[in-house]
Amino acid sequence: MKEKIIKKATDMFLKLGFKSVTMDDIAGEMCISKKTIYKYFSNKEMLIEEGTEVIHQKIHALMDEVVSHNHNAIAENFHLRKMFKEMFQSFDQSPAYQLKKHYPEIYQKMITNEIEDCSQMFRQNIQKGITQGLYRAETDVEAAVKFYYTLIFSINENTRLEKEAYELEAKALEYHTRAIATAEGLVELEKNLLNLNK
Repeated sequence: MKEKIIKKATDMFLKLGFKSVTMDDIAGEMCISKKTIYKYFSNKEMLIEEGTEVIHQKIHALMDEVVSHNHNAIAENFHLRKMFKEMFQSFDQSPAYQLKKHYPEIYQKMITNEIEDCSQMFRQNIQKGITQGLYRAETDVEAAVKFYYTLIFSINENTRLEKEAYELEAKALEYHTRAIATAEGLVELEKNLLNLNK
């Protein structure tokens, strides 16, 4: 039952907003009493916190799946982007923006975990790209990782509409790739940008 409540509540938070969904709404949607929810969660913040952890795990399972397909480094980033679009396209408002605005402490905790995981992912991607000759060998990997996640997280936490955030992320990905790509990498980038606009 606890998992069912987390799943339903998280779906509702993402679609309707963390602030606007009440415990009554969740109980009504699930045809259970509010008392049942409070048996597992003492307050809404606890429910949001567990929900964001579930989203975090789901995102990383999907990221691992994309990486397991062994695309080249540049194609891999575009496949990850497509995965995020499919996961978040039904939402009007950016979940990160809402969470930061209404539940800053939960947001901060989530961001600390995300930055750590994403940094590791970006680092592996850059090293893979260098090995494949798509990124320049002299790339300062740590600086490139930091620049990229700063761009991505800044877009997500400061852009209210999910659609707008998605478009800005595409520009950030292109910007990041152009900054470290070799001539061969630029050819691969152009190919992926063409497919992106189809």
